Amino acid sequence: MAGKYNREQVVARLRAERDAGRAIYDALCGTGITAKMAALGGADLITTFNIAHYRMQGLSSMAGYLPIGDANAITLELGERYIVNAAGDCPVVAGVLGVDPTRDMHWHVDKLADVGFDGIMNCPTVALIDGKLRSDFEETGMGYEREVDVLGYASQRGMFTKAFCTTPDEALAMAEAGVDNIIVHYGNSSGGTIGSDTVMDEDHAVGRTVSVLDALAAKHGDLIFTCHGGAIETPEDFAAFLVKEPRLHGYVGGSSAERFPIEKSVPKATRSFKAVPLPKTG
Repeated sequence: MAGKYNREQVVARLRAERDAGRAIYDALCGTGITAKMAALGGADLITTFNIAHYRMQGLSSMAGYLPIGDANAITLELGERYIVNAAGDCPVVAGVLGVDPTRDMHWHVDKLADVGFDGIMNCPTVALIDGKLRSDFEETGMGYEREVDVLGYASQRGMFTKAFCTTPDEALAMAEAGVDNIIVHYGNSSGGTIGSDTVMDEDHAVGRTVSVLDALAAKHGDLIFTCHGGAIETPEDFAAFLVKEPRLHGYVGGSSAERFPIEKSVPKATRSFKAVPLPKTG
């Protein structure tokens, strides 16, 4: 089995939305039912990876950065057994741990394509790691360059690619490797029962976006530009953000795609059933 769409077809779908003035929405889904419902609602992309899986088990997204499971194996199983089929006609993207030192990642990309994925993304990503730990990863062969290599390979074999980036240098490296969609990442999301209390504020998020998009403008201005995380929790938040940086074409929703709706709807449904009085007997 191969993916439903090649790189050119996915890019054409996204550009059509952008050019029509409709925001692109990329739903990060950890279960088949959320993938199915996101596709039904009109999502432009469905993406799955280990972090979404953990989130749908009631854990923080940050659990995906702990050594508690095989990130690439989780994504492969999610896609092969559940997400690819559940998403219907919507393109499906796999998030990969590109720095995985236990795999030939080019072979792994081939395997993901074989089970039906249309695209590849770098998540979990070392882009969110800083300080001494980040330098240790970079100096021991598990740095961001490995992620660039993996996405570059996927692009060359005709798959759609998108990249989480936090700096102009990261974005430029991904763009030069042939990545189709640059996603400016603001860090873990706030809100709900398991979101972070301290997140990047709007002004700093706008500043990060401006620096990334300015760096890409001269040579890579026709790429798809989206964003993810931080304090953007709702469509209204994203609309307000676009006022300050209108060059973005859409939003990549993780918690907003599945956790927030579930956190609101399940308690409401439970309370409604609990409110039903039993008839008096005898």
